[in-house]
Formats: sequence, structure tokens, C-alpha cells
Amino acid sequence: MHLKTDLEGNPLDFHLTGGEVSDSTQFETSLDIGPDVRLRIAMTDKGYDSQSNRAVALARGIAPVIPRRENSKQIVRFFPKRLYKLRARIEQTIGKLKRFKRVAMRCEKTDISYSDIISFACLRVDAG
Repeated sequence: MHLKTDLEGNPLDFHLTGGEVSDSTQFETSLDIGPDVRLRIAMTDKGYDSQSNRAVALARGIAPVIPRRENSKQIVRFFPKRLYKLRARIEQTIGKLKRFKRVAMRCEKTDISYSDIISFACLRVDAG
């Protein structure tokens, strides 16, 4: 599950991929889903680390806040650690979604029914 939230951690949208799909390949799709708002930053985890993802974000006028992997060949000049700490809110939202047993266990047989369960959980998390 690739989740898009605002900085307060409110879920905006998500999309599902198979477990074998690399997070890095889903960056551009994650930028495109959800409401039509002008993004200023794209804050992700190390799974989305790649030069092409950073280039895509910068081409759209979005500041990429993506930590480098430990085995990255690129030299880190600056990383906004204070801003990245806000990513904890996103992780907390994922934790709230996983309080719903059917989201955490992934018991649904089809991606459509699993997507519906996640949508319901997002509504409950957003309202609560």
C-alpha cells in the first residue's frame, strides 16, 4: 500500500501494488493520486530513494525529502532532519489503519475488496 497524506497525517489517497513491486518505481504514481492540490514537498522513506525520483519531483516544483540509502553512491550535502521528523505522523496514520484487523492481516481475496476495506479505514481514521 502506498499512502498519500497531508502533513497532519490525514489520508488523502492510496494505491495498491503487489508485494514484489519496488517502492521506488511507484513514486510518480504516488504524486499523481489524490486531490488536485499543489504539492510543495514529497516526504518518503528510503524505499523511494533514487536520482530519477528526485529529478521527477524537482521537475514538478516539489522539494524531495527522501533520505539516502546506506549504500547510496551520492554524497549527501544537506538533509532537512527537522522536516523529516514530521514523517512520524505518516507512520502513525499507517499504524492507525493497521488497527483495523482486515487491513493489517490482508485477508481479502481480491484487490478490489482490500481497497474497499482500506478506504473505509481511511474514512474512520480521518473522522476520528
